[in-house]
Amino acid sequence: FHLVKRHFLPPECGVPANNLCVLSLCAPVVTILSRSHADRNVYPSAGVLFVHVLEREHFKGEFPPYPKPGDSSNDPITFNTNLMGYPDRPGWLRYIQRTSHSDGVLYGSPTAEHVGKATIIEITAYNRRTFETARHNLVINIMSTEEYPLPYQAEFFIKNMNVEEMLASEVLGDFLGAVKNVWQPERLNAINITSALDRGGRVPLPINNLKEGVYVMVGADVQFSSCLREVENPHNQLRCSQEMEPVISCDKKFRAQFDIDWCKINLVDITKVVMIHSNRPDPGTGVLPDIGEYNPPSESLKSRDFFADFLITLAVPSAVAMVLFTILGYSMCCRREGVDKRNMQTPDIQLVHHSSIQKSTKELRSMSKNREISWPLSTLPVFSQSGEVVPPIHPDNYETTSMPLMQTQM
Repeated sequence: FHLVKRHFLPPECGVPANNLCVLSLCAPVVTILSRSHADRNVYPSAGVLFVHVLEREHFKGEFPPYPKPGDSSNDPITFNTNLMGYPDRPGWLRYIQRTSHSDGVLYGSPTAEHVGKATIIEITAYNRRTFETARHNLVINIMSTEEYPLPYQAEFFIKNMNVEEMLASEVLGDFLGAVKNVWQPERLNAINITSALDRGGRVPLPINNLKEGVYVMVGADVQFSSCLREVENPHNQLRCSQEMEPVISCDKKFRAQFDIDWCKINLVDITKVVMIHSNRPDPGTGVLPDIGEYNPPSESLKSRDFFADFLITLAVPSAVAMVLFTILGYSMCCRREGVDKRNMQTPDIQLVHHSSIQKSTKELRSMSKNREISWPLSTLPVFSQSGEVVPPIHPDNYETTSMPLMQTQM
């Protein structure tokens, strides 16, 4: 599919102005653009917010329509954006598309280091119904500006907006108009827009039409107005610490459309900011240099003598272990005093006492081995199951002193 761009033709072509001129003399006035290969050039300025809308209507002609006429607008289309030759976008460029039936938006704020460098963004549109794709290129030519950077910058947090709503030209224009009324600068630019989710905010609950919130940074060439500095007075600082809304005189100029959290406003005078330069290494492009083909090592490897490694790994620890074992054995076996030497150093009276104790202990142990104690007769059954009388356990010649108190029970 091609887009044919029509021009009004000069009278010498001899063709009505509403037709295409196909004569060779007038061929230069006909321009044919292929949507799948045409590059679109944009020229944002450094330090100024850049917004580019990826319109679904612009890509619908790339895909076949629905069988029913008039239903092509229902095609779900999503976009993928990346820097040419890389899987992601540049660090300063963000992309958002809420649903497959809404337009996508590229936005960000380029800096001075990107000036003069053409950034080619590959835009791929996916038709979720037909699974077909269409690709366009967006060439971003970042221009320098004398106003960059504006010395006085203020960042507002708007609670009742999502980032894609704030990026709309009419909404952003209304906000800048309200800021200009309370600030009165000669030059005022939107510098950057950031979703609260990118600052660590939480996803809002899907009730009461809650919004995620958005940070909007603007810059101007004059000092901050008294209205913007009201949040710095002690009374408002106390209210903010108590999570109460501060009293700002110019809040009514925003309240009709924008719900601003004045406790989160950030005023920066970059003329008074001390720049700290750290000696960090250059991160580079992230692409490994081309060092040629990989050459594996040769199969003919040189032989290696492992005898020295054997000595260090096994022989030396074994020798140290043998020395330690010899010292320990000599200390435990050859340095004993012995029983005789101990007895010679012990007084005689202690040896006599010790010997008598040992003899007494031996006699008691021998007596306990020979001792026989029978159970009392009262604990034994008198009659067996057959009815016979059980004879006493003790024989007739047993000492009476060891007899139990109770004799046979009849």
